[in-house]
Amino acid sequence: MTESTLHQLQGFLGLCARAGQTTLGQDACVQAVRGETAVLLLMDEASAPTTRKRFSDSCASHNVPLYSVPAGMIAQALGKDGRMTVAIKRGKMAQKLFELLQDEHPLAGTERNRNEPDPQNQNSNANHAGVQAVQ
Repeated sequence: MTESTLHQLQGFLGLCARAGQTTLGQDACVQAVRGETAVLLLMDEASAPTTRKRFSDSCASHNVPLYSVPAGMIAQALGKDGRMTVAIKRGKMAQKLFELLQDEHPLAGTERNRNEPDPQNQNSNANHAGVQAVQ
C-alpha cells in the first residue's frame, strides 16, 4: 500500500467513524459480519494470530473482505488507543473505501472479485455497499 493511499485511508476512516459508519471491537465486529451489516473489515497487522484466524474464518464464511493495515493506523485514525479492528457498515462511505483499496488484495472474505457481485444474489455485500460491477 502506498504512503498516499495509507494517508487517504486513515483520513477517510476517521470520517467514517464520525459519521457513525463503523463498528469497533472484536466481538462487535464479528457480530456485524455475521449479521451482514458489515461490508468491509480492517484489521491491524499486529493483531494476535488467534484474532487473525477468528476474523479470517468469519469473513470467509460470510464473504466480507478483510484487509490488513499497518500497526497502529486504526487506533490513530479513530483517535482511540488499542483499537485493532474496525468493521465498515454498508453505504456510500464503504464504496469510497473499496475504491481506495481497489489495488489491494484482501486477506479473506472474497472468492471472486468484489467489483463483480453475483447478480442473482440480492443480499450480496457488494450490492449493499453501492459497488457496481465493471463489465
